[in-house]
Amino acid sequence: MSYALREHTADVAVEATADTLSGLFAAVADGLAAASAESVPAAGERFDLDVAAESREALLFDYLDRLIYERDVRLVLPADHRCTVIEPESVDAADDDAANADEWRLTGSARGVPLDAVAAREIKAVTYSEMALERRGDGWYAYVVFDV
Repeated sequence: MSYALREHTADVAVEATADTLSGLFAAVADGLAAASAESVPAAGERFDLDVAAESREALLFDYLDRLIYERDVRLVLPADHRCTVIEPESVDAADDDAANADEWRLTGSARGVPLDAVAAREIKAVTYSEMALERRGDGWYAYVVFDV
């Protein structure tokens, strides 16, 4: 999995590729961390997070938005991302989990680097502007623009 930062008018974009969808989400999140700070020290405690959404694209948006929220609430730069994307599955309507059957879900964790340990640039928000999330050949590709 890999990512690259791309110039985007007054914003910054992350372009990422990975073999798996889970790897792609982690690569985009690592790109968000790289866009936020020139270097990320090894400090910080891991924290868990869970996100659910109605589509793949909405899940990526909500995941990145949640990382920005965690940064603001915990006063940490989320880094070293690990996640698992869980696709919706067919569930019998009589099943107790039927209400969540159409949701895409993500379970993951990040290392929270204290903001006072980094020279961070504020990323205000993730945007849907020009967002791309698609399968390409045997892998996955994403392009996400962040408001700075």
